[in-house]
Amino acid sequence: MMRQYELVERVQRYNKNVDEALLNKAYVYGMAKHGHQQRASGDPYFSHPLEVAAILTDMRLDDATIAVGLLHDTIEDTDATRVEIDKFFGSEIGQLVEGLTKIERLDLMSKKVAQAENLRKLLLAISNDVRVLIVKLADRLHNMRTLHFVPDHKKRRIAEETRDIYAPLAGRMGMREMREELEELSFEVLNKNAYDAIQERLKGLRQTNQTHIEAVVEDIKKLLENAGIKAEVHGREKRPFSIFMKMERKKIGFEQLSDIYGFRVLVDDVGSCYQALGAIHQKWSTVPGRFKDYISTPKQNDYRSLHTTVIGPVRQRVELQIRTFEMHEIDEYGVAAHTLYKDVSSEENNSGSGLPQLLQKDSFAYAWLQNTVSHLAAKSDDDDDETSLDFIENTKLELFQDQVFCFTPKGRLIALPRGANSIDFAYAVHTDVGDSCVGSKINGQIMPLVTELQNGDEVEIIRSPAQRPMPVWENLVATGKARAAIRRAKKEEKRRQNEALGEQILKRYFELAEKPYSEKLLRDSIKRLDCSSKDDLLAKVGRGEVLSEAVLEAIYPDLKNLDTKRSLKTAAPSGEGWFATENGSVKFRIPGLGERADVASLRKKLSNMTVRFAPNGGAVPGDRIVAIWEENVGVTIYPIQSLSLSKFDDKPELWLDVRWDIDENEHKRFPARIDVGILNEPGSLALITQVIASRNSNIERLEMKHGANDFVDVEIDLEVHDLKILNQIISELGQSALVSNVVRVND
Repeated sequence: MMRQYELVERVQRYNKNVDEALLNKAYVYGMAKHGHQQRASGDPYFSHPLEVAAILTDMRLDDATIAVGLLHDTIEDTDATRVEIDKFFGSEIGQLVEGLTKIERLDLMSKKVAQAENLRKLLLAISNDVRVLIVKLADRLHNMRTLHFVPDHKKRRIAEETRDIYAPLAGRMGMREMREELEELSFEVLNKNAYDAIQERLKGLRQTNQTHIEAVVEDIKKLLENAGIKAEVHGREKRPFSIFMKMERKKIGFEQLSDIYGFRVLVDDVGSCYQALGAIHQKWSTVPGRFKDYISTPKQNDYRSLHTTVIGPVRQRVELQIRTFEMHEIDEYGVAAHTLYKDVSSEENNSGSGLPQLLQKDSFAYAWLQNTVSHLAAKSDDDDDETSLDFIENTKLELFQDQVFCFTPKGRLIALPRGANSIDFAYAVHTDVGDSCVGSKINGQIMPLVTELQNGDEVEIIRSPAQRPMPVWENLVATGKARAAIRRAKKEEKRRQNEALGEQILKRYFELAEKPYSEKLLRDSIKRLDCSSKDDLLAKVGRGEVLSEAVLEAIYPDLKNLDTKRSLKTAAPSGEGWFATENGSVKFRIPGLGERADVASLRKKLSNMTVRFAPNGGAVPGDRIVAIWEENVGVTIYPIQSLSLSKFDDKPELWLDVRWDIDENEHKRFPARIDVGILNEPGSLALITQVIASRNSNIERLEMKHGANDFVDVEIDLEVHDLKILNQIISELGQSALVSNVVRVND
């Protein structure tokens, strides 16, 4: 176990002004608090904080961060308190230790909703001071290095959490070395067979390729030396996890990989980077499409470098990275590189918040973290589980993605995940631009919105004020911002539709009950119906969560039952009767019709009439239905939401109350109509027919019409057993990536 003086010596290698008193005090305090505690390996528990501190010294971090590494488990695992740590070490260190304690208590692999909330807490904890994340990553790295001592049932969960959360976070913060080792250690646990197989293949390659690698390094050194460029050149081998992911992504075997080995050129300044690039390109032919300039356009995790691939010595591909020593330091340590000890006073190096000034001003990675946290702060009061799942999905999406860089026509740089399209670009510019986009020009040519963008593309978004986000976009975009905006727009549109339907239902119901309807009356009943606003009430009525009867009763509590609530204008005391249609599908409740007819004569007339369903949309069991009786037409059954009912508003004598009377033993189908927007691609129509057939339903009629851009509108008349089956068909179609939208039609 490392001694006090050894820890101080490690820090003195890069910080001659080390605060020995602080480190010694933290060492003694941590050792005393952890006492005789032991780890799963049997080692003294304090050996773990010491190893965490050692990792932090390798990253050349400041004295306070190393002290936090020594103390990071004291509040969690001993009787130490925040007050006590503040007293001995100051509030800055106390705050960092408490932040780490909160993270330690989070279960980031719990059920999805809880996982989302815990990920929020994690990001909030590290946003105040990024050193909390750096210490946590060092803590996780040492735990992963000693994971073989942990019981198997815990081992896999810890490895999954590391792979899914901590490794991507390290990468997003630019800490490549940390990310790669965390990935590799997780990979070894989660896919042991693949890990061992790749390691075995790499072992064989090292024996045969070592001489070749050394020869390439010497060739590059001589080339740059002859060009008058001072440089260091190193060969490197890709890690097993990186190799495995490339094989999975490209669906290729190990033998087909051409870039298992890469070479890194380190120079003193930016100018030398481009000089070295020119010398190499003059000597060896470049591989088209393999040059990337991350110096002029850095990645959002602060990564800067020149990438190129050439046909080098012995006519083999050589992958090269060219960068300055400072860029290399940032590549290895990411945001931690901005907190490295500098030979300046703490007043010059640190701001009042405890964060280095350089980090606050220049770190793209830290800016991403702050931007993500700002979205958390904007979380609305009515957010639900679905919103939480959106958050975790979108955050993970951004953690894992590599980037491409595109430009607006005015030259504004937009960074997007690899695989992004013009829809992502539009939402990256502004949410309003995304919501109203109808097309795009890429490098001056009109292209489909779903075209994948490449580095350097200039993208112009074509907009229309009448446009609304199409639901299928949700399955086509690659950015969390775009996906969240599309889901929000879908939710708002559905709510508006429900509000309009709810108001239509209530107006008709109140009219039939001969009671006044007004917005003021609705507002007065909101609290009694446990709704937050008038619009909320209307939406719940439209969704069927609140019945019209309940609203009427809340406004007019003296109405005791449905029979008295709902008397038609033409009702008279001549009695009521029941009539069932011959097919037994619908039962009519027929009020007395006064002077116009008696019940017996009405029954006689109905017995000779055809009962049919609404011609444009039909009705299915489960719908709330009404019937219209016309002398020379017969009885037509409409769902209550049918727009066609509006033409009978001034003819109340034609309205009949009806209800379903279905025999469960008869498996009859009933008519319905849906409109489906699909991508104009092979297999789209087959998908629709398969979904409908899988629900034991039948297609009566199908008509295709060309829609906007790459989409086709399909109008389908189908027959289904009931409303539940119809909703299942609509839901399953709506989840397909080939379907832009699907709605039921009641015309």
